[in-house]
Amino acid sequence: MAGKKPKTLRFILGDQLNHKHSWFKGDQDHIIYHMAEMRQETDYVKHHIQKVVAFFQAMREFAEWLEDKGMQVEYYRFRESENTHDLTKNLKQLIKKHDIEKFEYLAPDEYRLDQQLKEFCKSLDIEWEGYDTEHFFTKRKDVEKYFEGKKRMTMEYFYRDMRKKHDIMIEGDKEPEGGKWNYDKSNRNKWNGDTDIPKEKGFRKDVSEIVDMLEEEGVKTFGRIDKTNFNWPTSRADALKVLNYFCDNLLVHFGDYQDAMHTDEEYLYHSRVSFALNSKMLHPREVIDKVVDKWREDNRKIDISQVEGFVRQILGWREFMRGVYWKEMPSYARCNKLDNQYDLPEFYWTGETDMNCLKHSINNSLDNAYAHHIQRLMITGNYALLTQTHPDQVCDWYLGVYIDAIEWVEITNTRGMSQWADGGIVATKPYVSSGSYINQMSNYCKGCKYKVSKKNAEEDACPFNSLYWNFLDDKQEFFKNNQRMNMMLSTLNKMNKDKLERHKNRANDVIKNPGKY
Repeated sequence: MAGKKPKTLRFILGDQLNHKHSWFKGDQDHIIYHMAEMRQETDYVKHHIQKVVAFFQAMREFAEWLEDKGMQVEYYRFRESENTHDLTKNLKQLIKKHDIEKFEYLAPDEYRLDQQLKEFCKSLDIEWEGYDTEHFFTKRKDVEKYFEGKKRMTMEYFYRDMRKKHDIMIEGDKEPEGGKWNYDKSNRNKWNGDTDIPKEKGFRKDVSEIVDMLEEEGVKTFGRIDKTNFNWPTSRADALKVLNYFCDNLLVHFGDYQDAMHTDEEYLYHSRVSFALNSKMLHPREVIDKVVDKWREDNRKIDISQVEGFVRQILGWREFMRGVYWKEMPSYARCNKLDNQYDLPEFYWTGETDMNCLKHSINNSLDNAYAHHIQRLMITGNYALLTQTHPDQVCDWYLGVYIDAIEWVEITNTRGMSQWADGGIVATKPYVSSGSYINQMSNYCKGCKYKVSKKNAEEDACPFNSLYWNFLDDKQEFFKNNQRMNMMLSTLNKMNKDKLERHKNRANDVIKNPGKY
């Protein structure tokens, strides 16, 4: 029949749950959608149990949403007899089964999947086409184009350009609302329990079926889960509840305590929308618009510094990191500019350590598949860098432990921002500190076996203090031309040689015998 549309198979990955995508508009009679729970994806790195559960539950609910809209869905559950657990084998099988004439897919955000699908398409003898996920503000190469010809990529300039381009918190002749582009200096307060933090009491789900299935099938995971009381958003309705809750209850102090850490609080004023964003159940524009609208409605109560800090993370940092990823991959995954070679300590998998800051941050991660950016950067990341851990092992842990960790956003934050393994592509200097910064931003040092105030490598001194000076001494050749490191290296070079030697001996004991600490 003239004008007949080809029978089409459309493939959707677990992080492509975009309810607003144009794929779902118009005539659907000739289209079959395919999603699959695969060992290919559970096994390429060891994941937190909550991460696997969240993706599988979200995929199932998305498939149900498609079916409710009258669309044909071939959804392969983990135990489905037809499920080969290999992406390309499943697709070949379905193309043959349904006499498919055209294959379509959404462009993956992970390099390995992008390559796998491109190779698969080359092997096809039918028509095929790739589509944008219609999620990000930028295209893959926009960041690379923006910085073309510039000496270095500075996120702040890119962020300002994005504000102007998308008219977000802009007034007059492209000037920042409030008179400043960045309120980061207002976002560094320590939380001492002097404000109320409303606790979300919304949805809870029983995910026992998925948890039990994963265990019975021998899928190797780590971390902990309350399988009858799961509270991560796995549907668009859930995601909107989390976003609304943040705006109504937590935005008022988000910026104030954005970098704070406390033993009694797992989330403080953070939004918990990152999984919903990275799985695409929420669009970054609608998140930003909701937050900015809430501020405009209630600007007598909510200061601009609370809002700008949040917008910067999504519009600036998130888009910037994705751009760096597509500019630098695949070589970025092998970067180890500081030549760090030690193993990640076993306590990263158990939380069993006497160092209070690490114990709380790691156990929070194991309990909730979550830690906010300062816990990731200045506690677990800081320790891994100071102990000169191989970045491959650090990346595997970060990619596995966090519910929002997908490689495009994880690897640039870990290998770049946290471990400086890229030699400064993302960050101008390594984010390392002694115990003083941890004490400044948290109550972790209170009650710790080790004393942050002791600076002379005593047996009960905070290990971060000796690790910090040892790292600077070991790696100073890498930083001798880095102006941002001049003050630290100058202080190092003025240190009494005997004192430095004591620090180095203590640091090397921590590095080689992490189980003691």
